[in-house]
Amino acid sequence: MARERVPRPRTRSFALRNGLQVLLAPMPESPTVSVWVWYRVGSKNERPGITGASHWVEHMLFEGSPRYAKGEIDRAVVRVGGSLNAFTDVDFTAYYTTVPREHLDVPLDIEADRMTRAFLADGEVARERTVIHSEREGNENWPEFRVEEELYELAFREHPYRWDALGHRIDIETMSAAQLREYYHRFYGPRNALLIVSGGFSPGPVAAEIRRRFAPLPTGGEEVRVAVREPPPHGERRGELRGPGTTPYLQIGFPAPALAEPETPSTIVLDAVLGGETRLFSTGPRWGRAREHPDSRLYRGLVDPGLAVRASSDWRPRVDPGLFTVQVQAAEGVSLDRLEAATLRILDRLAARGPTAREIADLRTKVRRASRLAYEGASGTGFRLGYFWVLDSLPSEDRLYSALLRVTPGEVRERARALFRPERRVVVRYRPTGEPTDG
Repeated sequence: MARERVPRPRTRSFALRNGLQVLLAPMPESPTVSVWVWYRVGSKNERPGITGASHWVEHMLFEGSPRYAKGEIDRAVVRVGGSLNAFTDVDFTAYYTTVPREHLDVPLDIEADRMTRAFLADGEVARERTVIHSEREGNENWPEFRVEEELYELAFREHPYRWDALGHRIDIETMSAAQLREYYHRFYGPRNALLIVSGGFSPGPVAAEIRRRFAPLPTGGEEVRVAVREPPPHGERRGELRGPGTTPYLQIGFPAPALAEPETPSTIVLDAVLGGETRLFSTGPRWGRAREHPDSRLYRGLVDPGLAVRASSDWRPRVDPGLFTVQVQAAEGVSLDRLEAATLRILDRLAARGPTAREIADLRTKVRRASRLAYEGASGTGFRLGYFWVLDSLPSEDRLYSALLRVTPGEVRERARALFRPERRVVVRYRPTGEPTDG
């Protein structure tokens, strides 16, 4: 039987001599065109002392280059009726601009100018330090952020996934402009980049224009693969935080496979059974965690009986092995001990019995439905293509999709037994003090 594939636009790819990978996804009927640049650079490439550098560089690439002074990038895009943004993760940084198709030259000019020539001037770095510091402080007001940060620092003792993409507060306060420039010139360059153009355009002329603008850029971008491997845990790790708020909060994590590993399909099914949806094949938001689902096991087992007000799971695609997490916010009057015990019973039951045939059938329906929506629009297409490229490869999407549709309940049960072992567990509990949060 032929393997099912994700329905996506036809693509054309090529590489320039300086190492830049180019992917064209023409969508003839689209009135817009979206330009994405994905860098295989994220907080995993940092070190203590410069944590948060990738996120800071993301900000700085809007703050001055030879052709675009501070604020000019935004004005150039808005002037033609377009939109733009960027985001940083532990494994990558991505920039995108979507404009009416007749103005494709605007984002191409911007990306060619800032790929290797952004200024990162001392004064602008100093001004942006205040912005990033405020962003970090804003996140710290939320118990969920503090608990997740503590969870990852407990789970990872060697691998740089241990720190958040925002970086440590002390590094934000002390990192110099010279250190930031060194980081940018070391990692950001054509060899670590993928340029995607998706939407309404003719491939031939656009390919020629890309060669004209990007081929002269110097080869740059050092190796970004992380050689460090996290040693396996040999016992449960626990932490507890106290702070503002009124309801207890709990996160439980387990070491989980990277995207390219063979255990990934069954891990994704676990996420869908426990949380109701999976990040890679979601009918909800393309970026960030999908919404909660009343038909999920965590919701039915914790929210419905009044033990929690929120309950979800999350497996995040990663280049290297990451975490599978469960996050639960207690209902009023429910203790953390009772909440944790109830949560672990749900995991143990899944490991003992596996998912039902109905849950597997529902998962397959959701995955097929999500695959039909995954490549809607120029911007969504650019995101989807780049996301798989930067984490593994474009063919990995079809392999994963096909594998998800073939996973059996027995395979998922065995994965749950291996994943949810007590000696692999990391637990962080948040005890509120009753004071209001600033958020």
